[in-house]
Amino acid sequence: MPRTEVSDLPRRAVTRSAKLAALPIGFAGRTALGLGKRIGGKSAELVAQEIQERTAEQIFKVLGELKGGAMKLGQALSIFEAALPPEIVAPYRATLTKLQDAAPPLPAKTVHKVLSEQLGDDWREHFQSFEDHPTAAASIGQVHKAVWHDGRTVAVKIQYPGAGKALLSDFNQLARLGKLFGVLLPGLDIKAVLAELRERIVEELDYLQEAEAQHAFALEFKDDPDFLVPDVVAANEQVIVSEWVDGTPLSRIIAQGSQEERDRAGLLFVRFLFCSPSRVGMLHADPHPGNFRITDDGRLCVLDFGAVNRLPQGYPPAFGRLTRIFHQGDMDTVIQGLRDEGFILPHIEVDPEALRAFLAPYVEPTAVEEFSFSREWLQQQAATATDLRPGNVVRQLNLPVSYVLIHRVHAAGVGVLCQLGATARFRDEVVRWVPGFSDEFPDQDTPSDDTPEE
Repeated sequence: MPRTEVSDLPRRAVTRSAKLAALPIGFAGRTALGLGKRIGGKSAELVAQEIQERTAEQIFKVLGELKGGAMKLGQALSIFEAALPPEIVAPYRATLTKLQDAAPPLPAKTVHKVLSEQLGDDWREHFQSFEDHPTAAASIGQVHKAVWHDGRTVAVKIQYPGAGKALLSDFNQLARLGKLFGVLLPGLDIKAVLAELRERIVEELDYLQEAEAQHAFALEFKDDPDFLVPDVVAANEQVIVSEWVDGTPLSRIIAQGSQEERDRAGLLFVRFLFCSPSRVGMLHADPHPGNFRITDDGRLCVLDFGAVNRLPQGYPPAFGRLTRIFHQGDMDTVIQGLRDEGFILPHIEVDPEALRAFLAPYVEPTAVEEFSFSREWLQQQAATATDLRPGNVVRQLNLPVSYVLIHRVHAAGVGVLCQLGATARFRDEVVRWVPGFSDEFPDQDTPSDDTPEE
């Protein structure tokens, strides 16, 4: 297969820095333009909206053109997408998809060099066979199929040389853009969010740490009737060898699965995300379809533990408690709880009814015994958050650092469920696994462990 050419992507550090540095200059020019329009009689609100739209367009354009940390930031901060009109974000999403799909595989000689550095010059002795062409490629590494020396089929995940340096370089540049993001979401402490994301990216680059997380999940879910996590066979800083698992990719279930198969996959997907903090003390923080598949025996296989949120005390009780109180209609207590958790900063005032209207769709799946996710439902919810006027409540909310990855999981998870079009008793999973929620439904404190039949 010929290599996909990506010569149009900026590679040199000086080019990347120049593109990122251009953002504050562009913002200053737009601000001056806005002042001129206000002198000419345009309303302050209209001018502010125009500045926000143009700033957003430039930010997403530049982030979409850069691979490394800038792309990671764009993927993680899905809150920006929810707050912006589709016409601004759509080209950005398309650019990300193109970058991911066009990532060329490493040449075989480069793969062999990494294996020699990480496993020793005799690395071939560890394998009975090794496929030079990767079976999958991602933003910081690729996966090869091989046969371990004891006859087991294994997946060999290899980190791209220099990936860490590029990621951290981008984040150092992005730390300068706090004022720009403040224009879009004045209630967000972007510097704290960037610092948290940088720490998580450093963790994601450490394959030994990823291997430890994967092993912990594999031990907890060993022989589980619902889930399968392949265990780690060997690991080093830039290579992970783990058990190979065959199965139907979740993307194929989304595209071709029956309604029964999609409902079952959606229920297991939600159950895994909610039960993991209680059972393992960690939350899988990269829930896109490529990391999940359904095995022949009907279990959900989970892959890629580079991004995990360590929650040794389990799921934050505030999440369940505030959801329960919201359903009871006490918005004053909800607002105070959100302030206590850092979702509303001290200097920010929000309208209770506007906040209620904004939050209602997000907690809707927990208000009914059975819920149906759909693309249409998601589009309706997104439409409520695309108003860039200063009074839009979504722009007043902060994302506390302790919830950065939880938010990422929730946003991406809802997207997957809507792609599946799954219908199931999702509230039961929240009642069972999220502390503080079950007081609302005392008759459902211990939902049945029975799993729906295939």
